[in-house]
Amino acid sequence: MKEEQKWPDLKINGVGNATGGRYGAVLIDGVCKVTGDLRANTFKANGKLKVNGHLQADDMRIDGIIDINGGIGGEHLQVNGLFKASGNCELERLEAVGGFSIGGLLNAGTIDIWMQAQGKVKEIGGESIQVRRQATFRNSKLWRWMMPKLVPELHTDTIEGDDIDLENTVAGVVRGNRVTIGPGCTIGRVEYRTELHVHKTAKIGKEEKLG
Repeated sequence: MKEEQKWPDLKINGVGNATGGRYGAVLIDGVCKVTGDLRANTFKANGKLKVNGHLQADDMRIDGIIDINGGIGGEHLQVNGLFKASGNCELERLEAVGGFSIGGLLNAGTIDIWMQAQGKVKEIGGESIQVRRQATFRNSKLWRWMMPKLVPELHTDTIEGDDIDLENTVAGVVRGNRVTIGPGCTIGRVEYRTELHVHKTAKIGKEEKLG
């Protein structure tokens, strides 16, 4: 039987820099800049982090602010804070609380987003997609200082999935099997196959039932 590769761990506490590469566990607590692509089994960051490269890990948790100059991929990503990636975001599951900006596509099997600030992404694809506005802040003093004027609203060109449930979303096209358009939504066109539920305050330009 082939022995499983043992990768080194990366741990930073405080302020520091790191070089990208292949790691087992990455644990960052503080302010850190990573140069190069970073790949790990598990990734946990608390504070402020910048990655000049792609980030890929099976299990990821981010508390604070992260800026990725590249794409991100993996199994599970949990974000509580502000998240930015210049490339695509491809995951099995995304749980995000706060705000984000994704330069490319967001593709995940399950997507759960609780908006506390503005979210921007070109296109969203997944099986189960839920977007909610979260009025209360997990750390109210911190978020009110960082995001005093940011509207908790998702902006995207296209959302496509199986089960879609949206609030506070501005989108050009929403296409799915079972679709719920909730309060605070402005959608140019909704295409659905089985069910469509629309909140009385939502605005939709055109509805179409697909055959």
